[in-house]
Amino acid sequence: MRTARFGSMVTMILVASLIIFAAQSLASGHMEEHDAKGGLFVNLTTDDTWSAAKAILFAHQKALKNGYKPVAVWLNVRGIYLADKKRASHVHGLMKEKGESIQDMLTAFIKDGGQVIACQACSKAAGLKKDDFIDGVTMGNEDLVLGILFDPKVKTLSW
Repeated sequence: MRTARFGSMVTMILVASLIIFAAQSLASGHMEEHDAKGGLFVNLTTDDTWSAAKAILFAHQKALKNGYKPVAVWLNVRGIYLADKKRASHVHGLMKEKGESIQDMLTAFIKDGGQVIACQACSKAAGLKKDDFIDGVTMGNEDLVLGILFDPKVKTLSW
């Protein structure tokens, strides 16, 4: 009788231990999944400052400042003109209250850890070189762009 009780007790302890271990493993996996938010790749093809301001604001305030990483804004086609330091940007809409230009928004985004990447081919077509861009803009290359774009943890948005 004692042997049967002892065996049942050992079985119950083993089952309880397995349940606790499984629960901890599931909770740990869920926490790691929740902590790994991934990143955002914004494909910005326009030099329209209203659209660009929305894209940069979303990338900076909604993604980067909420812990998503990496967050990159890829300036291509006409979007590369936004980072040209010789080109003043129109200040209107959501930028008007703060008096911020597009270049100010990009600079703040970079300062907080965001990446601004200028399409190399588009820059060349527009006659722009790295020195023409505001500080902190990275000249894009295939490895850099594809590395972020095809990262399974990174989502893509286009403006």
